[in-house]
Parts: sequence; structure tokens; C-alpha cells
Amino acid sequence: MEIAFGIDIGGSGIKGAPVNLATGEFAEERYRIPTPQPSTPEAVTEVCAELVDHFQLDPQTPVGITFPAPVKNDTVRFIANLDQSWTGVNVAEIMEARLGRKVVAVNDADAAGFAEAALGAAKDVPGLVLVTTLGTGIGSALIYNGQLIPGSELGHLKIRGKSAEKRAAASVREKKKLTWPEWIERLQEYYSYLDMLFTPDLMVVGGGVSKKHEKFLPKLELNCPIVPAKLLNTAGIVGAAALAAQANN
Repeated sequence: MEIAFGIDIGGSGIKGAPVNLATGEFAEERYRIPTPQPSTPEAVTEVCAELVDHFQLDPQTPVGITFPAPVKNDTVRFIANLDQSWTGVNVAEIMEARLGRKVVAVNDADAAGFAEAALGAAKDVPGLVLVTTLGTGIGSALIYNGQLIPGSELGHLKIRGKSAEKRAAASVREKKKLTWPEWIERLQEYYSYLDMLFTPDLMVVGGGVSKKHEKFLPKLELNCPIVPAKLLNTAGIVGAAALAAQANN
């Protein structure tokens, strides 16, 4: 059984689990530690070390870490959900120094998207797969022939002069008490725009609301299939682990 380890860093909790790369399932039960306050690089790195120690990982097990911010060449560009001192920090570098093993760092939406392509709803789909998560905002990931194209922030595309996520995120439906037809109209506009810009072969939609996918996905008229995500809450850890394994090969 090929195993890689995924860590998902969030504003309130840091979670980790070893992942069976054949099935995409956790090889052991996920372990969670509250995010330290203040959530400085040093404090968060210590928690990640604690997670690795908890599972007594083999020294050769690759480790992937998702991060709640844009990450370019392993470096945090700016940060909203953790301590501001993360800005400009090379995540992989400081984690490798503390953990004593090779680490891959990736944005959380990119990790979740890659999980769907590697082990979820878009497994073995050739061409361009566009993954979006509908939640507080809209996260996105682009995967081409199984390779992640990192750094897409497609929730910030402008529609009617506003970021798309300010009109069509799941949180907007709840906050503005939109009916399903009203929200579907906004989703149609957003996904049609993505369809026109990228001509994807498949779109995958995640986020908590995708559990109710039958209420809205079948109503969208696009030039490609659009399907619900499979991995949901496990996607960040699974994607980080799968990317670490890919980088290790």
C-alpha cells in the first residue's frame, strides 16, 4: 500500500492523515490540533511536527501541506486567515527544516482540485478539468492531463462589475436568502463565463453545498459535463498527499 501524508492548515484547526494513494481514503483516522494563537510560522510548524510524530511516519513518506493563501514557488504571497508574519515565508523550506523530510506546499483550493483529478470525480479524465468550490467564497483549480496548473483564482473573475464570488458563492445564497432558481441564474452566468474562457472537458463542483448538487447542477446548461465533487471534506489532505507523492516520483 503506497502511503503519503497530507496536512491541511486552516484558520481554526490543523488536520493530518496518512492517505492510501490507491483508494484516496485515509489509512488511519484523521488527527486534528487547534490552530495556535498567534498562528506564527514557528507555532504552526510545531503543530505540523506534532502531527507527523503522532502517526510515527516512515522517514521516506512524502508530506504535502495545504495552505489557506496563494502560494507561488512555495512562498506565501499574502495571507488573510493566519498571522500576517507568514507573508513572504517559504512554507516548504521552514517545514523541511523542522520535519527533516521533503515537503510540498500548495494552496488549499489547488490541493482539493488535484485530489478530485487524482482520486475523485475527475480521475482519468484527459484534457482540461476545472474544479470550483462553492463556500464562503469560490475556490478554483485547473488540472490539465493530470497536472495541476497552480494559482488560478477564478472566484475573482469580474461579473457585472463584481468578483464572481460576491454574486455566486454559497454564502451569498444564504446571506441574501436567494431562492434556488435565483441562485442558479447567477451560477449559470458564472459557469457559462468559465466555459467560454477555458473550454474545459469537465467541471467539478465542491464545497458543502455540493451535497445538494441535484438541486442545481442538472439545471446548468453548459458545453461540457458538470459533476459534484466526491471527496468533499477529505479533499485538502488527500490532494496534498497526492501532490507530495507525485513530486517524489
